[in-house]
Amino acid sequence: MKTQLLLALLLITGLPATVSAAGNDANPSPRAPRLEKATFAGGCFWCMEEALDKVEGVVSTTSGYTGGQKANPTYEEVSAGGTGHAESVQILFDPTKITYEKLLNVFWHNIDPTTPDRQFCDKGRQYRSAIFYHNENQKRLAEASKKLLEQSKAFKEAIVTEIVPASEFYPAEEYHQDFYLKNPVRYKFYKYSCGRAQRLQELWGKE
Repeated sequence: MKTQLLLALLLITGLPATVSAAGNDANPSPRAPRLEKATFAGGCFWCMEEALDKVEGVVSTTSGYTGGQKANPTYEEVSAGGTGHAESVQILFDPTKITYEKLLNVFWHNIDPTTPDRQFCDKGRQYRSAIFYHNENQKRLAEASKKLLEQSKAFKEAIVTEIVPASEFYPAEEYHQDFYLKNPVRYKFYKYSCGRAQRLQELWGKE
């Protein structure tokens, strides 16, 4: 009733009827930032998920499997090494808060880029390190970051991390998601007994 009276008064006075029926102003709400996707493999996805979750600008992380042949693989199938997939983490990030270049830097500092088909105590193609690019710009930036790392001669061994096109990504089973939060005692035991934390400190000077 109040809205009808208001509109009637506007018509009588000749004022433009710019007020909405709900009484809200005509200014649209600001758009949410457009998120971008990145996919990395760095051995155990539990550990990579923890590292990437801590990065400002990362909106979400999902542990999963990519780079293989079998559709909808299970953890048992991937860990056995018969599907061609790598344990990996797919993230959504806000490019207004963090660039893909910075994400690459986080990735490098959380892996051993010198070990083919292996990360720390985990051996096999399913634990290879890889950057799965989603577009040509990501490919260019990934290749440039790898080249800079090679030119720095920080390591005696060759940098063997793969840079390959992104393919179908299959989220891992729910119990793997945020494993470091769900099972902190088991997670910490694995991380240190596997030698991951110690090797990263040796390589990059981080704990």
